[in-house]
Amino acid sequence: MTATRGPFGLTGPFDLTGKVALVTGGSGGIGLGMAEGLARAGAAVVIWGRDAEKLDRAAGRLAECGGRVQAAVVDVSDPDAVASAVEAAAGSLGRIDAVFANAGVGGRTRFLDLGPAELRRVLAIDLEGALWTLREAARHMVARAEAGDPGGSLVTTSSVSAVRGAPTLQSYAAAKGALVSVTKGLAAEFGRHGIRANTIIPGWIRTGLTEGSFDRPEVQEAILRRVPLRRWGTGEDFAGPAVYLASDASAYHTGDTLVVDGGYTTS
Repeated sequence: MTATRGPFGLTGPFDLTGKVALVTGGSGGIGLGMAEGLARAGAAVVIWGRDAEKLDRAAGRLAECGGRVQAAVVDVSDPDAVASAVEAAAGSLGRIDAVFANAGVGGRTRFLDLGPAELRRVLAIDLEGALWTLREAARHMVARAEAGDPGGSLVTTSSVSAVRGAPTLQSYAAAKGALVSVTKGLAAEFGRHGIRANTIIPGWIRTGLTEGSFDRPEVQEAILRRVPLRRWGTGEDFAGPAVYLASDASAYHTGDTLVVDGGYTTS
């Protein structure tokens, strides 16, 4: 393979010039870390979120990375809103090559107190929101493949709660565990169109969902002693995995889970 100079100073397969990536929940945390990595690698980036002010700030940061940036307020739990937003992004930028279904909400509730309203709140965003996003992205990618331009990357953000027991997080874990199965199904169904599907499983990451744990020394000690790298993860730790999964370097990598947890699940 011929080496070419990319925006990271890296060679060929990691250069995302000409590609378009969509990141849901892209205004902060893991999603913004992904989006920054994608933008620095040369991709045009679309971010979705629910807070217009946060989206504007994030778009400003991404613009400094170079390339085209678009931001849209989208409620991923609304399938019609998702369909319209995917169509708008693809129409404006010409295509969508990679989609990171990352939007999520927390759901910490004592199991004996869990009720239908709380369960539906979590599943509507963390599971259904990802499904609608992936469905519309796959629809676009399949149509493009049938027109002679195959390929694409679908990525979901799961959680270590999907593979490790987590007290009071059963609703959240139900959604995140389901995403692993959904993603494997997508890999099996759409591989013939050159479309790949993989899941990222983050560990303990400093985001808005975990900020309540930062100031509690007992939680810090309990968590970090089980993380071999002895630190919390950050959004920036997901820039590299996002670039890899959006790039040609992962052309034969599908149906997998990538664990990014500082070694937490090995302990």
